[in-house]
Amino acid sequence: MAKNKFEIDMINGTIMNKMISFAIPLMLSGILQLLFNAVDIIVVGRFSGSQSLAAVGSTSSLINMLTNLFIGISLGANVLAARFYAAGKHKEMSETVHTSILTAFISGVLMIFVGIFFSRPALELMDTPSDVIELATLYMRIYFVGMPFFMLYNYGAAILRAVGDTKRPLIFLIVSGVVNACLNLLLVIKFNMDVAGVAIATVISQMISCVLVIICLYKTDAVYQLRFKKLRIKWVYLGQIFRIGIPAGIQSTLISFSNVLLQSSVNSFGSIAMAGYTAANNILSFLYMGANSITQACMSFTSQNYGARKPKRMDRVLLDGLILQVVICLSLGVLAYVFGNQVSSIYTDDANVIKCSVEILALTTVPYFLCGFMDTFPGVLRGMGRSTVPMILCLLGTVGVRIIWIYCFFPHNRTLGYLFISYPVSWIATILMQLVYYIFVRKTVYKELKSTAEYALQ
Repeated sequence: MAKNKFEIDMINGTIMNKMISFAIPLMLSGILQLLFNAVDIIVVGRFSGSQSLAAVGSTSSLINMLTNLFIGISLGANVLAARFYAAGKHKEMSETVHTSILTAFISGVLMIFVGIFFSRPALELMDTPSDVIELATLYMRIYFVGMPFFMLYNYGAAILRAVGDTKRPLIFLIVSGVVNACLNLLLVIKFNMDVAGVAIATVISQMISCVLVIICLYKTDAVYQLRFKKLRIKWVYLGQIFRIGIPAGIQSTLISFSNVLLQSSVNSFGSIAMAGYTAANNILSFLYMGANSITQACMSFTSQNYGARKPKRMDRVLLDGLILQVVICLSLGVLAYVFGNQVSSIYTDDANVIKCSVEILALTTVPYFLCGFMDTFPGVLRGMGRSTVPMILCLLGTVGVRIIWIYCFFPHNRTLGYLFISYPVSWIATILMQLVYYIFVRKTVYKELKSTAEYALQ
């Protein structure tokens, strides 16, 4: 099935080792993307002070909320492309690629206007302190200028992941990540540009990763080759991408919304707590990349095996995915808990900020494998083309629990520790609901595949 050294044959042979080969470059890619923001945070925290650190950090939840809908749509492109690729439908695959890339560009342009005009009102709604809001607004407005590059890279990488290629997106991010780090140091330390400097550095690095992934798609001779003259939206494929991707995007957006509410609650403690949450949240984001890489592997492997009519391999994908979630997330979570003080001190040397960060990490790191479980089931379900109900369950389990916690329980015990107990509680609630739905969908999918002439039990 695999056509070159970068692709992975997902529908034949063993699964666990191939999922690991798929997931590790993806995990490293996600970590490098996070390093864009981490380097921003570290540089401003060290060289511009706690206010600049709080300003950059306070935007992360809001940026995620505003962009996750479009990033979710890229998952729809991934699922559809993987399905067509496994089924040998080359024309459909090519048209999906061109529809996806044009959609990415249009989405990115729209997000520029969202960032410029809505950044400050959104930050005001979050009760961002007056000593932080000007810097936070400036950072966001510059950051959103790079949205077309950000979107094009993510959609292009989604196409490559659909055929099992996670290595080249990693290489592209290594290049752009080095550029980002160098520019941060140059613009902030030498030119004293503060948050504007780190935002400009991020935009330039995103442009580089975007150009590299577009060149990769253009130069390939595979069925996912990109040709600019073929760029047009095929509504039949866009509709299928939306049916899978929009619920996934809404799910991510809703989770980000709950995090925005958490950010607002943290903001009420002042800039020290905000800076502590910024550091802790950034550390948790690295853990999430471990979990998300397994989820992405499960989704791509499920999509291809669904297209190839191999349901028993789909079962194995889920089982191996859950095993990997426990191993990776529990290992990373324990390390983050044990070395929480040392890792937090990377971001700042303020003892009070470090204390706040460690308090949050103590409640969220070790049980983080539950977040991995919560993420895996929707990934597998999206690979089967089911995306709407997992989104609803996420709304009820994750967002619902956190909103109830913030407005019903937190006011009676206003501490950072009590606020962040909502994380593991919401994970458990969501997992239970998703498990029930998965059992139902699995039965339906088996019947669906058995009814086709191509069905072959593997």
